[in-house]
Amino acid sequence: RSYGCENPILVESDPYRGKGYYRRFPGIIKMLERNYQDTNSDNYKQKLEQYIVFKSCDACQGKRLKPESLAVRLGQFRITDLTSVPIHEAQIRVQNLQLSKRQALIGELALKEINARLQFLLDVGLDYLTLDRAAMTLSGGEAQRIRLATQIGSGLTGVLYVLDEPSIGLHQRDNGRLLQTLKKLRDLGNTLIVVEHDEDTIRTADQIIDIGPQAGIHGGEIICQGNIDDLLNSEKSLTGAYLSGRMTIETPKERRKGNGRRLILKQCEQNNLQKIDVEIPLGKLVCITGVSGSGKSTLVNDLLYPALQHHLTQKTPFPQHLGKIDGVQSVDKVIVIDQSPIGRTPRSNPATYTGVFDSIRAIFAETVEAKARGYKQGRFSFNVKGGRCEACGGQGVNVIEMNFLPDVYVQCEVCKGARYNRETLQVKYKGYSIANVLDMTVEEALGVFENIPRAASRLQTLVDVGLGYVKLGQPAPTLSGGEAQRVKLASELSRRATGKTLYLIDEPTTGLSFYDIHHLLNVLQRLVDKGNSILVIEHNLDIIRSCDWIIDLGPEGGDRGGKVVTTGTPEAVAKYKSSYTGEYLKKVL
Repeated sequence: RSYGCENPILVESDPYRGKGYYRRFPGIIKMLERNYQDTNSDNYKQKLEQYIVFKSCDACQGKRLKPESLAVRLGQFRITDLTSVPIHEAQIRVQNLQLSKRQALIGELALKEINARLQFLLDVGLDYLTLDRAAMTLSGGEAQRIRLATQIGSGLTGVLYVLDEPSIGLHQRDNGRLLQTLKKLRDLGNTLIVVEHDEDTIRTADQIIDIGPQAGIHGGEIICQGNIDDLLNSEKSLTGAYLSGRMTIETPKERRKGNGRRLILKQCEQNNLQKIDVEIPLGKLVCITGVSGSGKSTLVNDLLYPALQHHLTQKTPFPQHLGKIDGVQSVDKVIVIDQSPIGRTPRSNPATYTGVFDSIRAIFAETVEAKARGYKQGRFSFNVKGGRCEACGGQGVNVIEMNFLPDVYVQCEVCKGARYNRETLQVKYKGYSIANVLDMTVEEALGVFENIPRAASRLQTLVDVGLGYVKLGQPAPTLSGGEAQRVKLASELSRRATGKTLYLIDEPTTGLSFYDIHHLLNVLQRLVDKGNSILVIEHNLDIIRSCDWIIDLGPEGGDRGGKVVTTGTPEAVAKYKSSYTGEYLKKVL
């Protein structure tokens, strides 16, 4: 039983003799709760978290306070009247408080501070958030901008701030506000080091350090250091080449007509979506745009994806806040390609994820030495007993669990990170052992296996998505979000197309340079050319102008958004005067 039972049950200690003892059964849910609270292992916690569901408290309806606290008012508002509305509305309410002269005098300093802090949040483009929003539901970019607003509010000087891509998830309209905020921090007497790929931020910087020329083993050098003119004139810099126009991402001359089929979502009203109907044409590269907080992720991740999964698998409940969905028979598979890791342990790597390792193991099993020893394909797997190093279980590292810190990985002393035992490493193909192959970059491996079509084709797709520098055996946790996403795209490129697959991609350009975006766009276009459909949420203008169709949500964020502003080709959206996206798109088309 889920919640246990009062009657004692027999716990068998010796089932053969029928011996045991009686005890009360606490229930599956209590046992899982206790295990979750007692464990120190992150991996075990992640396994248990799939059984946890968050729901509003029945007593307070999610307001977190008891009735006595909710009865207290400041002017005409209770505390929840200020925390449950978007920040821009909260500021208006604070400014229009109906206070007596005595109350206004007592609260003057506090209200001034509240107003200032709300203004800082508005300045970094977070006007659509509510103050009671749970921190775990914020995106990385939103959380970073809240910390930024806190620092501005502190008024400190002489501080060194390090920001990692603060423009993530920001529309071009909000980007200007963010840059003004960064300048304000600088002008207070602080130093800011910003890791960024955004063009406006690069052009605004006082000093630019460009590292490259490319990624991985092909990078790691300082290519250029100086102002924007130095960068534009640097011949070795890829960033400078794209900013100066020497290299460009071409706008497609023609937009695809699609296959004539479409998905139609009716009565979408979750979060801030205002009972809208949305048509998504298939057989095209479709982009959902709009300012931050306009409802893009809600539409795709909370309504469209669960509705399609319900139709395809029957395991996912149909979303409550969606009226109905038409055209689902035109889709036989829906795949989300995000920037989450391709695996959480060192066992997972690009070779295993894309399936190329199966072909490589088969090649090693066909060598003369392997046949003479009677080795089969399984001998060259580091996941099964036989060929792997048993001291580390084929991981190449041993995991040391730290009670209050993240797990630590230490190289195995027996195999020195090779993953395999001595006998397996004696089998070689073209002079390379299986461990040598895992230590190769994708480009090196392509040269070794170029005459083996089944391996070469998958390795070529990894090169095509710009991952030629990645090692085949590189542990999945060490890949960046952008790299993990491109490994997934390479895996999809190597599959046989059905023409009915829909790919959902949320902000794929996060963390990518102009050069990487160019590669990514080529891959997306190839996937659509194979007859598939792609729906992408994006703020990057290079991606938006390369799409076949745009669905622009807005016009603002939060409660002032959630409507379809306009739909059409990039050229049509650019002509629409009420669209913020169209306004910026007009400048790049």
